[in-house]
This record gives sequence, structure tokens and C-alpha cells, in this order.
Amino acid sequence: MNEVEPGKRNAAFAITWATLLLSVGYAVLRYNVIGPVGWKDFPFFILNKGLCLAAFILLTMNFALGPLNNLGASVPQSWLNARKAMGMTGFLLVMLHALMSFLLFRQATYGKFFEVDGTLTLTAGLSMLGGVSAFVVLWAYNMTFQTFLREDKAFIQFITSRRFMLFALLLGAAHLFFMGYQGWLKPAGWHGSLPPVSLVAFAFFAVGFVINLLGRE
Repeated sequence: MNEVEPGKRNAAFAITWATLLLSVGYAVLRYNVIGPVGWKDFPFFILNKGLCLAAFILLTMNFALGPLNNLGASVPQSWLNARKAMGMTGFLLVMLHALMSFLLFRQATYGKFFEVDGTLTLTAGLSMLGGVSAFVVLWAYNMTFQTFLREDKAFIQFITSRRFMLFALLLGAAHLFFMGYQGWLKPAGWHGSLPPVSLVAFAFFAVGFVINLLGRE
């Protein structure tokens, strides 16, 4: 059997599955094991949280591994080779999260995001705007991998530019912030003293943003 050359090794499969297991496992531990959420809500409500966390981690790694390597960190080549796959997988998980959230988004499930008359609160509106905008930006970034667009150099340069990537990161961060900041400020209510999934994702994203800002060439 032919061995893969060291410089061509790709760790995308291992990274993706490890991220998914850790993210879903954290959501289960916080909400089902320690928290008050029943197991009946795992297949959709809790799984959606885990997939969201995994998506943000993979997308952040896609954006930040190259700049981190530029800053002098010893990032394995197999991880650098996995960036494209991690970005596309993260995008697919964002799509899945968006669909699941759309089906779950009602007053009975997310009561804090609705006014008494059933309309969205300002915070909910800002969060949804950030989420939808981030999805569109990520969709545009994903389009750069399509064969029929590779010849459009101006489009590719714009979509893969530093400013565009940082803009995508900020939109994702805005969605997380407005979705969960009220709970972040009340650590006494954290299940088992474990931070909310949205805060974990935001912290990971914030670190990736700074790394991207400092290390992208």
C-alpha cells in the first residue's frame, strides 16, 4: 500500500469528527446531564446546539490556522491541508443549524426572544440579522470553490480577501453575541458552572479573529 507523502497528508476527517464529538458532548453534558433539559430534546434541540458549536470551531480553524502559522506557531502541515475541507464542512453545518433553528424558532422554545404580542425583541432581531448575513457571506465564500467561478479573478480576490473574511467572522460573532449575551452575564445560572454553548463559540471565534487580524499576510 502506498503511503501518503507527509506534505500531502490531510487531517480533515480526524479534526471534523473530533470537533463534532467534543461539541455535541459538551452540549449534552451541560444541558442533559447537568442541566434540566430532558433527553427527549436531544435529537433536535441539543444536537442543534452541538452542531452550531462545531460549525463555528471548524470555520474559525479554517480562517485562523494559516495566520497562526504565520505568527510562528508550529501548525502541522496536515492541519493546514485540511483548511478547505474544514471550511466547507463548517458551511454545511451552518446550513443544517440554520434549518434546524428555523424549525425550532417559536415562542414556546425561545420565549426570551419574543415580546408579549408575539413579535421579536430587538435583541432577537439583531441576532437573526447577524446570522442570516453571516450565512450569506459564508455562502459567497463557498462559491469560490465552484469550478465555473475560478476564472473570475476579481470575484475570487474579493471573496478571499482579508477584509471579507474578517467581515464574515464579525457577522458570526454578532449572531452569537445577541443570541446569548444575557445568559453570559449571569454565571450563577450556568448549569454546573459550565459556560453556555454560545459563549464558548464566541470565545473561540474571538481568539480566531485576533489571530486572523494579526497573522494574515
